[in-house]
Order: sequence, then structure tokens, then C-alpha cells
Amino acid sequence: MTDTAISAAPRRVGDNNALVARRYRAERRFKFYGIAAIAVTAVFLVLLFADILVKGLPAFTEHRLTLPINVSQKAIDPQNSKDLKVIRAGDFDAPIREAFRAMFPDVTSRGDRKKLLGLLSSGAADDFRAMVMNDPALIGQDIKVPVLLSDDADQYLKGRQTAVQKFPGQGAITATADGDKFKLAADQTALLMAGDIVRMNGGAFRVVSTDKGAFLAEQVTAPKSLDPVTAGAWDIFRFTVPEHNRRIDDQEALWLEQLKEKGVAESGIAWRFFSSGDSREPELAGIRGALMGSILTLLVTLFLCLPIGVAAAIYLEEFAPKNRLTQIIEVNINNLAAVPSIVFGLLGLAMFLNFFGLPRSAPVVGGLVLALLVLPTIIIASRAALRAVPPSIKEAALGVGASHQQAIFHHVLPLAMPGIMTGTIIGMAHALGETAPLLMIGMVAFIVDIPTSFTDAATVLPIQIFLWSDLPEIAFQSKTAGAIIVLLVFLFVMNAVAILLRKRFERRW
Repeated sequence: MTDTAISAAPRRVGDNNALVARRYRAERRFKFYGIAAIAVTAVFLVLLFADILVKGLPAFTEHRLTLPINVSQKAIDPQNSKDLKVIRAGDFDAPIREAFRAMFPDVTSRGDRKKLLGLLSSGAADDFRAMVMNDPALIGQDIKVPVLLSDDADQYLKGRQTAVQKFPGQGAITATADGDKFKLAADQTALLMAGDIVRMNGGAFRVVSTDKGAFLAEQVTAPKSLDPVTAGAWDIFRFTVPEHNRRIDDQEALWLEQLKEKGVAESGIAWRFFSSGDSREPELAGIRGALMGSILTLLVTLFLCLPIGVAAAIYLEEFAPKNRLTQIIEVNINNLAAVPSIVFGLLGLAMFLNFFGLPRSAPVVGGLVLALLVLPTIIIASRAALRAVPPSIKEAALGVGASHQQAIFHHVLPLAMPGIMTGTIIGMAHALGETAPLLMIGMVAFIVDIPTSFTDAATVLPIQIFLWSDLPEIAFQSKTAGAIIVLLVFLFVMNAVAILLRKRFERRW
């Protein structure tokens, strides 16, 4: 019997080198794909955050007028009672209106005066009232008062309605009446275009057509005279957005430009964005009510889900018998972590509102619903943290005479606490950004007052963002983006705390 040896033809060295080269090329391609995916993700994130910042930063500033006002005792406290209730009910709007109209003595018609006062916010007297309430001795004195502008005027001064180009007048210009229009004639007219606003002699004209150096214009504001004007005494305003596409017309824009030139209009930090509740007027709307609602709701969520979640994790991981019942419980906990959040909202609507009769749109109900939502996440994270502690810790404690309970609560649990806290903070950050379950329990209501207890009507920051995003005013777009910035800051802080806790207390076994 002979042995037959069958051997394959030996691989050539060149084939081996080609195979290795192909492997290296595949690894380089895979690495390139990974880097490209990260780069594309980073670009989209940068674009997202840049868009939010550009739209949201104007929400943190506001424009105010500084007006010299006489604190009229007749309008505010006729009986000189010094009673704060009487002062609160005083007419603070009248002195503001009088001081503002005095800045535009040429505005005399009823319609124009109404339009002029429309540049002021409906809450223009709020700061004035607060000043006098804090110091009643101001009554009868002349003081300077910050007066809030309307949202449309504020957006114009921020350049969010139209860009404005201003050119000095070149040469002399004359205006001649021609029916209901005016003919403008200038020595140098290269800059004039249809739609431009020409200011001269205290008035303004809008160019409606051009014809070989003669310009037909319509009056925007009445001039003091039609005398010829020389260079330097007239100028041109050009708005990049036509009047019919703006909420501020040309006449109002010119009034605002005059306020800017006089140094009366100034921009400052909009502290009311953080100190006020919601409002139908964009310039008065703030996020304090939503912030307080979010804090109260998260407190209820934390005090419910943390002890219950940790206790359930300890029992299932360390004390529960390994039988079919506990397996069913574990499977259901894992399944609950994947249930859509709106299902928990329906559960809260059916149980907490309809069955138990708890107050609608209250932080206590929102906290209960979010606790149900976050509880599975905390249980799973806590079990993973307990499982990560080496068994030798518990065995050593049992070896020196500790009971099973003492070994768990005195040795295992303290070592697992960093992981538990990390999972809890991430779960709370998840709850902070939830909207759908809270919509089902009525926290979408328009709430003006600041909630002070767990049973007061309230809303939360994500729902406040949802409400503002559906409103048509341009200023509410900035408010929406500003509230998103605040929410992102909260989320980043909570996640940063989770990372710091993990790094601070992390142990390598």
C-alpha cells in the first residue's frame, strides 16, 4: 500500500503581496468611509447649531426708548395717598404717550398719531409702573424712563425686516407739486432709483417712477416747505425689502430712523425673556413659566422614579428568584423602554386625569407620566451598574460575616451608584425633552401666570417651544430659537454632569 500525497500548488510571492495590498486598501477605504461619515455628521450639526444661534440670539436683546417723563401725580396718585394699590391702578400710559408724541410735533393727524403710538409695546408702561412702585417718591418728578418698543419696531431695528442703505444727497434738489404727486429734480441723480425715500425739509417722498432725470414721487410725510434743498441737507433711504412685504411701512421706518439718529433708541439685554411668563405679545413673552413648570415636573419625576427604579433593580438583580415570573417581568421592563412616549400620555390621561381626577395641566400629573416613561430606563441602567461590580466584592463581604442585605447595601450599591446616577441623569434629560405625553394631559394650554406649586396649571419648555413655533409673528421665531438654545443648554449641562460623575467615580476592576 502506497501513500498518495496530494499537495496544492504553492502560492507565488507576488500573489501574496497583491492579497495583502488589497486588504490594506480595503482597510483604508473603511477608515475613509468612517471619517467621511463623521465629517458629514459634524457639518450638519454645525449648520444646525449655527442656524439656531443666528435665529435665537436676537431673542436675548430688546430695543427700548429712554424718554424724559414727568411722573404726573394727577394721573398716578391724585389723592397723594402713597398707597401702592392706588399707584398700581394709576394711568402710566398717558405720560408715556405724551412724552413720545412730543418727540414728533409734526405728526398731527389722528391716523398718524395712532400709527406712531403703535411703535410702542402694549406693555410699555410696565417698567415705568415698577419704578414708581419701588420708589413712590418719584411722583411729581422728571425722570428718564425705559419704554419698550413693539415687536415689529424691535425686529426692524435689529435688521430682521429689511436692510437699510443711506446715501447723502448730491447737489441741490427741488420738489414741485404735480396733482397728488410731486416732481423731484436734482443736479446729480445717479443714486436715485424707484422706491427710494428722499428726506428733505422735514418731510419724505417715495420715488415711484423715473424719467430722464425727472422723478415722480408720492408724499410719505409732509415737509415743512417745498423750498430747494442743497447738498448735505437731504438724503436718500433705500430699503432692500419692498414696503408691502414688511410689517413696518416706510413712514414708521422713517420715524424709527429718527429715533436712532437722536440716540433715543437703544438695545439691551432682554431680561424679561427669563423673568416673564408667556404672552400674546412677542416682546413681552418669556420662558419663566415654562422653566418653573419644567423644574416642578422633573422634581416629581425624580422623586418617584429614582427610589422605585433603584429598588426594583436591586430586587431583580440580587434578591428575586430566577424563575419564569421574573423572566416575564424583565422582558416587560425591556419592552416598556421601547414603547412610544405618547402611549404613556394616553395612560396618564385615562388613569391620572379621568380615573383619579388629578388637576389637568399640573406638574404633578406631568411628573407621574414622565416617571412611568423614565422608570424602565433607570431600572435597566441600575441593573447594569450593579452587574458591573465584581462578584468578589460581595463574596468578600459575605466571607467576613456580613448578611446578604448588608453586602448589597453597604458594599455593592455604593460602588454601583456612579453608574446609577449616570443612567438617572440621562433618563431625566430624556424626560426634559419629551413633548408628546404632556400634550395628552393638557400641558399645551396657554399659561400666563408663573406656577408656584405642583398643582398649579403649567407648561414645560418643549411645549412652550411647540406653541411659539406655530405663531406667525417674526419675533416669535426668535423666541422659539432662543427657547431651544436654553433647552439645549440644560440638556448639555445634564449630560456633562453625567459624564463628570462617571469619570469622577469610575473604577477599573
